[in-house]
Amino acid sequence: LGAKLWLVRPLGFRLDDKHMRRAGLDYWEHLDREVVDDWDALLARLKDAQFWYLSKTAARQYTDAEFRFGDVLVFGNESQGLPRSFLDAAPDHCLRIPIRPQTRSLSLSVSAGVVAFEARRQLVAKGEMPGEPESR
Repeated sequence: LGAKLWLVRPLGFRLDDKHMRRAGLDYWEHLDREVVDDWDALLARLKDAQFWYLSKTAARQYTDAEFRFGDVLVFGNESQGLPRSFLDAAPDHCLRIPIRPQTRSLSLSVSAGVVAFEARRQLVAKGEMPGEPESR
């Protein structure tokens, strides 16, 4: 997608080469990524961005959002999700992916892919980004 990956400490995994290779992330060196020390540091770096918070408890579906270039998709960890304070602070910007009631949740990677590609689809349709990802 060409999107930047922001990681906010504390992380639940290690970022050294050994662990990235072991996880099968052979594309890691090609990602535009940055790690910040805490949530306040991220907010300071992205002060003009529109944030969208993904949660299985949100009322609004991700397909109902109107994404703009530069928006930030915020996902929590797989076991706990986002802190309730994030969701309560911006209820109009909380989104969910509909799943069957019998399903506890989707994996973080699946959720990120679903929502990121919907955002990309909308941006391409509005002419805000090229139709095909850059090949490398």
